[in-house]
Amino acid sequence: MEEYRIKDGKKLRLGYTTGSCAAAAAKAAAWMLLTGQRKERIQIQTPKGIPLDLQVCDIRMELDRVSCAIEKDGGDDPDVTKGMHITAAVTPAEEPVIRIDGGEGVGRVTKPGLDQPIGNAAINSVPRKMIRENLEEVCKIADYHGGLDVVISAPGGAEVAKKTFNPRLGIVGGISILGTSGIVEPMSEEALVGSIQVEMRQKAASGDAYLLVTPGNYGEAFLREHMTLPFSESVKCSNFVGQTIDMALELGVKGILFVAHIGKFVKVAAGVMNTHSRWADGRGEILAANALRAGISREAALEILEAVTTEEALAVVIREGLLDAVMEQLTTRIHDHLLKRAGEGFLIGAVLYSNQWGYLGQTESAEELIRLLNRQYEGKEEYRT
Repeated sequence: MEEYRIKDGKKLRLGYTTGSCAAAAAKAAAWMLLTGQRKERIQIQTPKGIPLDLQVCDIRMELDRVSCAIEKDGGDDPDVTKGMHITAAVTPAEEPVIRIDGGEGVGRVTKPGLDQPIGNAAINSVPRKMIRENLEEVCKIADYHGGLDVVISAPGGAEVAKKTFNPRLGIVGGISILGTSGIVEPMSEEALVGSIQVEMRQKAASGDAYLLVTPGNYGEAFLREHMTLPFSESVKCSNFVGQTIDMALELGVKGILFVAHIGKFVKVAAGVMNTHSRWADGRGEILAANALRAGISREAALEILEAVTTEEALAVVIREGLLDAVMEQLTTRIHDHLLKRAGEGFLIGAVLYSNQWGYLGQTESAEELIRLLNRQYEGKEEYRT
């Protein structure tokens, strides 16, 4: 892939995700299966809108089965999956559906709270959607009305996965097939903070007194699907909660509403302002401490501490009937730490959600910020659509 971004004065080459590799390999294999014609290159459109034209390798054409691979290239981003061959094997099926599963080197989910349910291959939702849409396109072109079975493999993935967080997350046997945009964008931490600052400066320059901030794509997706807020106006802060507040103060912004997944923002309840796991974790400890304050039993608190993911820990809280009480404890402390960083006179709040349980709770100032943000963006074309 020969597309670049300039970061910190450096020319950095973009790459493509394992999800893009899987979708492209599946599309090429389906094309060869349904047309009988060998395919040396394949084109797909990524969710980010960047088209890819990729070399197809490891082609094996049989009567009722075709497999091929795409070599993973993360560009100038350091990535343990770089150079791996992501393989798709496609066979016809009697039922007119597209079934997607994982094979060798693709992990399988064994713990709750992840993108896929227990037992499923660790092929996340966006890559699954990409695979399905590309195969539907091939079926339409080939005038094929049957079904297809797709198995995505990653030879060597079991060994590579040991260098990732998969074992800790309860994904066993291999890597995950990931990617929300289909594109890997190399970016240093300093450059990422700089890009956040640029976006915030643009908002302030256009007269925005209040900012809607999410750590990433999942926060934006939650806004779009579950809240009456101008999701198209949100700023992504990644893990840099404290620096985002500092930059907002420098720009003269009057307030910030964070909409964040509990897995990141539970750390803010302990004053952690950079939520990246390499700087701080303690999610279970923080959640367990606040659950104890809310009256949870010692035994249930120990279950929280043993949980692999925050979603799994929340299941314990919900089972004990203490979600509202625990969220009150957490949101109170989150608000205190956010306000301590921002200072008196700055309106700041947060809405917390989880992928599995949806809306969880919000700080005392969130409702006012929601009202002010809706008023600020009222009438904007992007919001109305």
